[in-house]
Amino acid sequence: MADRDFYRILGVPRTATREEIQRAYRRLARENHPDVNKDPGAEDRFKDVSEAYDVLSDPDLRKRYDVFGADFRRVPDDVDPDTWVRAQARARAGAGARGGGPGPGRFGGFEERGGFEGFGGEGEEVDLEDLLSGMFGGRRAGRAGGGRAGRGGRGFGPVPGADQEAELPLTVEDAYRGGPRSMTLSTLSGQGGTRRYDVNVPPGVTDGQRIRLAGQGGRGTDGAPPGDLYLVVRLRPHSRYRVRGRDLHLDLPLAPWEAALGATVAVDTPGGEAKVRVPPGTSGGRSLRLRGRGMPNPRGQPGDLYAEVRIRVPPHPTEEERRLWSELARASGFDARVGRPR
Repeated sequence: MADRDFYRILGVPRTATREEIQRAYRRLARENHPDVNKDPGAEDRFKDVSEAYDVLSDPDLRKRYDVFGADFRRVPDDVDPDTWVRAQARARAGAGARGGGPGPGRFGGFEERGGFEGFGGEGEEVDLEDLLSGMFGGRRAGRAGGGRAGRGGRGFGPVPGADQEAELPLTVEDAYRGGPRSMTLSTLSGQGGTRRYDVNVPPGVTDGQRIRLAGQGGRGTDGAPPGDLYLVVRLRPHSRYRVRGRDLHLDLPLAPWEAALGATVAVDTPGGEAKVRVPPGTSGGRSLRLRGRGMPNPRGQPGDLYAEVRIRVPPHPTEEERRLWSELARASGFDARVGRPR
């Protein structure tokens, strides 16, 4: 993630409002959804856009991302971003008072070793684990005595476990409802066997969204904490619904007279039955929107449901139906090829 900027992915400035982020996401999701865009790279772009939106649309996650940068998922949940920023300000002020500002290779009293960006001026980098060590007494530093091998003769101490990743396949209905689930995975340590995991799926998860299981990743050494396990949601193809971000699309079959005269039609959605009002004179291919009836979003606006009209005629009309169709053909002056009366 170090070279991926969520703001750049969505094409919005860092000062973008929530509405601007949502508009950018919906536009990019439509452009890059694999059902619409057959470009080989579209699916990867769609996943990047979805992940960027999931982070930036959540005020708390966005704040952590703005403060901690690409490493925001590695920072413990109990590290408050405001406290972190104040600590960095105090460190910079202290360094400046002692020597007129951080010297080469140092940032705010901490040694600069790369791997974390966003706290200093342009081009400055700070090691996340060093900062955590300086603020929290080495709780996540993962090094004995604060040193690295080759510096002052001190070697590695306890090393935290690595974060790991696995896929979580879900049906559209399961993703809509959320709730507790159990899954069995091959042990991620590579030593064979399986392990059962219990996960609480948030309602309305989207394809590519990651669910964090704290402490369920790789084992640490010498008493260091384990890493986290990230479950990447993968929505299974559905016979009825097409999912685009948080929006749902489905086909709405109509008889010709329903499309011509208008009707109110019941449709099944993952959240239960909904009523679609078909305006008179509706043509095939028209998309009728049901606002807020798409995938739920616990942190913001839910998606919409789009019922796309598909007009069907009786495959085997009766004699009476044929007579009525013939009478309509003689009485009507409508030309379907030009879309207006002859």
